[in-house]
Amino acid sequence: MKTYIILILCTIMAFGAVAQETTVDTVYSAALREVTVKARWKNDTERYKYNQMKYYVKTILPYLNAGTQLFKDINTKVEDPNVSRKEVRRYVNTKEDELRTKFEDKVKALNTTQGVLLVKLLTRQTNLNIYNGLQEFKNPLTAIKWQTWARLNGMNLNRKYVPDEEPDLENIMAELGYPLPASYAAN
Repeated sequence: MKTYIILILCTIMAFGAVAQETTVDTVYSAALREVTVKARWKNDTERYKYNQMKYYVKTILPYLNAGTQLFKDINTKVEDPNVSRKEVRRYVNTKEDELRTKFEDKVKALNTTQGVLLVKLLTRQTNLNIYNGLQEFKNPLTAIKWQTWARLNGMNLNRKYVPDEEPDLENIMAELGYPLPASYAAN
């Protein structure tokens, strides 16, 4: 009886050894460098503010694009030596009327934060001082009126846009496909 048990054990061991030889498992390993992961936001409030700003920027993009195009059109008119100053003012007034009929109700519906963002982004995209533009193309009293309104709402039309002071806004604009204009590279 003992021989049968030994024979069975030997047979099982032999089959086990054969089975181990036929199944080959390969384990690959690689050494990865250590990476430190930092949270983008310190808390939920910061994340909420970032997402809210992104929503506001998406809301004002059509007005930003229209305003940027208007500034480009005005600049081409101003730089044209064959166009008089009077014709430029007339052109500015007609373009302003077009924008007013197209966007006035929608722009008036924006909240103060969206208005501030719109002014910042117009300054960013055009690299112009809005206060000086109002003085030049409208009149100094209009510029003072809008500067007073802006100061009451926490912004300054006579301020140049500084990308380093607005990292969240820069990230949002880059995510939306609006890289920093080339005019800032020289500054």
